[in-house]
Amino acid sequence: MQCRMKNLEQERYGGVGGGNSGSKNDKDQSWIPKIIKKRVCTTFVEDSSNGSLCQCGSAQDTHEPVATEDCFGAAIVTQWDSRQHTSECPTDAFGELEFAGAGRRHSPFLRLSCDTPPELVYKLMVTQWGLPSPNLVVSLVGCEGQEKMKTWVRDVLKNGLVKAAQSTGAWILMGGLREGVFHCVSEAVKNQVAAASALPQKKVTTVGLVPWGLVHNRSQLVNAKGSFPARYHVQNTSQELCCLDNNCQAFLLVDDGSVGHKGAERSFCGSLEDYISHQRTGIRGSGSIEIPVLCMLISGDAKMLWRLDDSLKKGTPWLVLSGSGPAADFIGELLEDLSSISPAAEVENSQSVSTEHRDRAWVVFRKHFPAAAATEVEKVVDRALSIYHSKELITVFNGEQDGSDDFDTVLLKALVKASKHLSSDASECIEELKLAVAWNRVDIAKSELFNGDIQWKYEDLEDSMTDALINDKPQFVRLFCENGLNILDYLTYRRLETLYNSLSDSSLAYNLLQKRLMERQHVAGSQPSVKDEVTVPLKSSQSALTEPGSAMNLSLYEVSHLLSDLLGDVCKPFYYEPLGLRHSNSTRRTHKYINKMLLRKCNYRDQPCPSPWENLFIWAVLQNRKEMATYFWEMAAESVLSALGGCKLLRELSKHTNDTENKLDMKEQARKFEKLAHDVFGECHKSSETHGFTLLIRKSGVWGEATCLQMATAADARLFFSHSGVQTLLSQIWWGEMERNTKVWKLVLAFFLPPLVYTNLITFRDREEEIKLVEKNQGKDTEGLDGNECTKKDDMAIVLNDVLQSDEEPEEAPTKTTGSLHSTPKRSYAVLQWRKFWYAPVTSFLGNVLMYFLFLCLFAYVLLVNFKPPPPNGPSTLEFVLYFWVFTLACEEVRQTFVGSTFLQMMSNYIKDVWNKCDITAITLFIVGVICRMFPVTFEFGRAVMAIDFLVFTLRLIHIFAVNKQLGPKIIIVGKMMKDVFFFLFFLAVWLLAYGVANQALLYLYDPRPLWIFRRVFYRPYMHIFGQIPIHEMDADKLEEGHCTNNFTEIDAGVEPCVNTSVNWLVVILLATYLLFTNIVLVNLLIAMFSHTFSKVQENSDIYWKFQRYNLIVEYHSRPCLAPPFIIISHLHLFIKRYIRHIPSAKGKHFVLDLNEKMASQLNTWEAIQKEIFLSAQSKRQRETDSAQLKRTSTKVDTVLKQMTEIRDHTRRLQQLEAEMDYCCSALSWMTEALSQSNLIKANRPPPHLRDFTELIP
Repeated sequence: MQCRMKNLEQERYGGVGGGNSGSKNDKDQSWIPKIIKKRVCTTFVEDSSNGSLCQCGSAQDTHEPVATEDCFGAAIVTQWDSRQHTSECPTDAFGELEFAGAGRRHSPFLRLSCDTPPELVYKLMVTQWGLPSPNLVVSLVGCEGQEKMKTWVRDVLKNGLVKAAQSTGAWILMGGLREGVFHCVSEAVKNQVAAASALPQKKVTTVGLVPWGLVHNRSQLVNAKGSFPARYHVQNTSQELCCLDNNCQAFLLVDDGSVGHKGAERSFCGSLEDYISHQRTGIRGSGSIEIPVLCMLISGDAKMLWRLDDSLKKGTPWLVLSGSGPAADFIGELLEDLSSISPAAEVENSQSVSTEHRDRAWVVFRKHFPAAAATEVEKVVDRALSIYHSKELITVFNGEQDGSDDFDTVLLKALVKASKHLSSDASECIEELKLAVAWNRVDIAKSELFNGDIQWKYEDLEDSMTDALINDKPQFVRLFCENGLNILDYLTYRRLETLYNSLSDSSLAYNLLQKRLMERQHVAGSQPSVKDEVTVPLKSSQSALTEPGSAMNLSLYEVSHLLSDLLGDVCKPFYYEPLGLRHSNSTRRTHKYINKMLLRKCNYRDQPCPSPWENLFIWAVLQNRKEMATYFWEMAAESVLSALGGCKLLRELSKHTNDTENKLDMKEQARKFEKLAHDVFGECHKSSETHGFTLLIRKSGVWGEATCLQMATAADARLFFSHSGVQTLLSQIWWGEMERNTKVWKLVLAFFLPPLVYTNLITFRDREEEIKLVEKNQGKDTEGLDGNECTKKDDMAIVLNDVLQSDEEPEEAPTKTTGSLHSTPKRSYAVLQWRKFWYAPVTSFLGNVLMYFLFLCLFAYVLLVNFKPPPPNGPSTLEFVLYFWVFTLACEEVRQTFVGSTFLQMMSNYIKDVWNKCDITAITLFIVGVICRMFPVTFEFGRAVMAIDFLVFTLRLIHIFAVNKQLGPKIIIVGKMMKDVFFFLFFLAVWLLAYGVANQALLYLYDPRPLWIFRRVFYRPYMHIFGQIPIHEMDADKLEEGHCTNNFTEIDAGVEPCVNTSVNWLVVILLATYLLFTNIVLVNLLIAMFSHTFSKVQENSDIYWKFQRYNLIVEYHSRPCLAPPFIIISHLHLFIKRYIRHIPSAKGKHFVLDLNEKMASQLNTWEAIQKEIFLSAQSKRQRETDSAQLKRTSTKVDTVLKQMTEIRDHTRRLQQLEAEMDYCCSALSWMTEALSQSNLIKANRPPPHLRDFTELIP
């Protein structure tokens, strides 16, 4: 049995596949009869009232022959006992239940013996049946059969119990038959779930525990191999047998061998409740408390007292609905009556008090059960007194007095009362908080626990915070952080590892982390067995990971590895500093180092995380927990970069999942984070343009020295790049120190006549005046952030201008740091003007465009006019110039590949760009063409290759013109339309092939020439679309006389075959149909597709163009100022600086700003203020929406209705008091009159007169 339980766990958690495991095993339940048993009566004990029946309820002919033999052992049996007179056999009823005509999902069911171990059944329900783990279990007891229910009991169950169960994600254990209170609860659950299907509420799971012998039509469920599904028909039956309730989610059919007898499920239900009460809540038992179990007694008979007493002895709390029926009324009155005896009297004379207790219990029992036999009374009284001794576990609720509106609070108080009794050293408030967290009832926590009356300490909230984080309860996380929990003290690296070890096995992040864990174990030579792989990740999150030898668990290294794979080279690896790792180490060496470190005591785990909110934000994003991630983003620093980082992570995660719903959900959440980054940066840019620019290019201390622009590029955040602030910064970088309104003709003129740079033809920005203007605006934007305003203004202005410089001046001073005022080297006016013009990216771009046009002209001239024969007659001088020009282009492509830390990374970054692939293709074709043209044999082929290569080089102009504001968006639209063309060509090829083959077969009986077959099957039908139709070869009336034959031998010899005219009418019909379909249907389909694509892309084409513009600006910002072929001079200059003088590149970093600690802190503070302004405005807009106003109105209406209900209740009570006062007044009047007429009392004064109080009423 223990082995089977382990197999159950492996089926649930086994393998790295995660959440989809079990789809195949849902119906693979052939092992169930091997361990789950049923009970069969083995001894026929004659029923005294009906001799043909056994006391088990079955007829004599249904028993085995051995059971009916008249032997000595059977002769003395007078009372049938399930344990003695039954035996266990493999169960024959299990699988899925389909209710005929119900139209709902199938419900799993199982016939099991009443002695089945509850742990086996619970694991089966959670793992195999897929029922969600409960946060609360409510077991309904009593009210069986067709007993009439009181109205207030029905209201409590519908409005109180079901609502509370839905808000907590509870299991309701009850009888699963269509009778009494159980059917009422199941109907209420169905209606409540249907009414709240659109709301994100937890699901209520109703589990029916039914005696197998009471189920009507139970033979429909019997199948030794399992039923998938078993079709069950619901019918109206007698009171002895009832049909199953189709509203239950699962059925446990408890079998004790009897038929038609009630109570077979009671002992098993008690055992199941006790087992569940020792399991923990949360994912894989990660919660801070055990699953609370509460039994609710509704009405019931005297036999329920035995069930109540046995459950109380196990420590299970009970809620008694006093006033609902005999048993519940008896318990309520008994506790009230016996509690009236003072505790002091009990201590002084315990024997007499015990007698008094017994007498009072006997009187109360007789009051509620007058028909009980005298022999049963003594046993019942003993049980009642035993129940009274456990009164701390019992809560009495009277719905007629208390109402059903706050029934969830009643459940909470009942469980808190019981937990306080079971654990005397536990604080009542802490236990109540844990229950509220387990149920996710933040409203109860706010109203009862965090109303200002309790001073919470950090130690009180620590466990509940972990529970809220693991089980995705962001409202509690927010509540704890607002009421005394310091996140800096809470989040250590140890606890962060605990959070990652507690990921749900159905999450994508869990599977990805497990793969990296297995890679580390495999590379380090410690690959675990299959059993270890299954059991190790299931280690409870409650373990502190303090012991050595925890190398089999997830560590921060796996998290760092996963983040590096998702973020790429945008960020430096996370958590390398606490782990003591180096970036230069190989993967195998790093894995071995991590394994050795984890086998020892890890000191880093006790260190606090320096950026707790950002680490929790990444943890939440990896699990796609929307509300949790949004809250952590609100609390984190560097909000713009964090939002872009979340966008990048989600878009990368969406590529690793095959679930369409999860993929779309991740992409939608990524768009929300991109929108947040866009809006927050908009608020920052509106506040201060200079600070906004600095925000875009500053290095992050949290996200691995990444910048906002780099992260936005990696995340494909087109919306972010479309912001006017980002485009303004890019324009400043693009124009360098020239004015942005400079005309293009002036640039061209200065390019060809360089001395014009020293005239007023081109206007340059005055840096000193710009710094003064920045300082003036900066004083308004940053006032109050720091006392040393002057230093900050100067620093920020000069630092930003240093970065926006487009020349290579930083390369000459690699030791220069930001954060202090810099003094640029003094240069003459001529040198400064020259550098301002030629080192601007726009000048570099213009030079490359002009020289590229000149290159294409040279290429075309050589190809058309000056293409000499092979050596020794050629090539010509111009052709050698062309060779050298292409060589310089190839050198520039080689230089562009040197971006990255490793060779693979450099090649990966280079290949990602589509236009780099085009450059490689063009240069490769040119090399092939040059080699082929040098030999007479391949000369013509080489010339053809170079002609094709000219086409590729010309198409490269599309990328050059992408920077233009008018042409750029249109190029995007053309690129999107090319995808539509491929779909069109697919439909066209199908129709063209069908028509071409049919036309060739009808026109020519035999023509084995492959070239002509290709021309007539593909080429000619394609040209038909454009009107080139050879009628003289297809129409029999217009055939031209020529030399042709139908002889196959002559045709093989090369003679033209004759056209077949026997089915010429069919050829004409096919031609007309083909032209109709292609020229009208397909062409118009292509036009419609183009129109749809244009209308769809036109709205966002500007966004796409701005994103591509950034890539083009980055490219020309890093390029040398000289264009090919003169770029070879810049390449030699760079080679000397890099490899001879060893001066590092500054342009390779793409305008990255490294702020010192003080300036970074000031910028973070300013960014946080702008984020708060944005969140406040967003919250205000949400409050003003129609839905929010309707919600507030609905809440107020509910409050008014509740108050009106209380007023009606007070009015009813006042009316009762008035009636009682009238009765008392009448009785006193009667007594007064009687006494006045008698001679017993002699009055010394006349009776008082009734005073009229109406005069006092205002």
